[in-house]
Amino acid sequence: MARPTQPPSRHFYIGSALALAALSSATTARADSSALVPEVGFNYGEIETGRSAAMGGAVRALGNGVTGLYANPANIALTRVYHLQALAQIWPEARRQTYGAGAVDSVTGRVAGALGAHYGVLDPDGIDRKWTDIRASLAFPISERFYAGVTGKYLTLRDNGFPRPGYGLPPSSASAGLADAPVVDGFTFDAGITVKPSSALFIGVVGSNLTNSGHGFQPLTFGGGVGYGNNDITAEVDVVADFTTYTKSSGSSRTAMRILGGFEYLAADHFPLRVGYRYDAEPSTHAISGGLGYIDPQFSIDFAIRRTVSGKEPFGPVTSVVVDLQYFLESSGITRSAADPD
Repeated sequence: MARPTQPPSRHFYIGSALALAALSSATTARADSSALVPEVGFNYGEIETGRSAAMGGAVRALGNGVTGLYANPANIALTRVYHLQALAQIWPEARRQTYGAGAVDSVTGRVAGALGAHYGVLDPDGIDRKWTDIRASLAFPISERFYAGVTGKYLTLRDNGFPRPGYGLPPSSASAGLADAPVVDGFTFDAGITVKPSSALFIGVVGSNLTNSGHGFQPLTFGGGVGYGNNDITAEVDVVADFTTYTKSSGSSRTAMRILGGFEYLAADHFPLRVGYRYDAEPSTHAISGGLGYIDPQFSIDFAIRRTVSGKEPFGPVTSVVVDLQYFLESSGITRSAADPD
């Protein structure tokens, strides 16, 4: 449905100012090094929107719009939108902050496209990891029931290589690697499909980091989800297999599983209410999540928080907070309306 053309609501400016003030205060905070292993805060290199974080990460079947750029590229072709997004993630215990922006356009052509760029910092008083993540996606609706997409990803990452005492190698020049060289500097890609057996049932399958770099900074994963969605309710369950993040004592990789579930209800046509669950088998942690948002004809704001309810150091407890703002460019009249025919 096309959104009416109207000037941005005053709530948009108020919400933007509050979010930016909160994020600015977070960037100035200093703390001791994190008690968690870096794998926890790095979160498999995944980027989560407010919606995906609140739903426990279960968005591989129904994560449309900008969320599809990070979860399943096929999904950016599910709906006809032109959205711009600003995104921030804060993990207090892991000492992680991530900021970035993304855009998706499935209005101006038959092929949908999306682009995102993000900068992250993890534990600046410890491992001091910094990275830049750039992604570009293309998706095509092969039919009204079948969608396919691919995402090219570039990651450059540096850290000081000194693990926390008691875990991994002791601090040394050998374990730190090359001080001025990036640990990772290269490309990989994701590929996904989404199938609609009916108007409300969706099945998504996606492989991530398919060049198989062999390390946990860009882990090879394969996941899928089944979701049900209508105008007011969304529910989904996903399963993900990670083949490279964790290793056996012999040094060979072992498969780690994640089970994710999420539910969303749109109240009064403006307020999405979300809950989620995530089980991470390798560190054996359970996490619950929740979130809420506000959707206007021309913008939206989403907030999500996730907290582990099991797991001890060095794998927990850990909290993740995500805030994102989206502007719906197609509703401004600058682009062709999503309701217009091809």
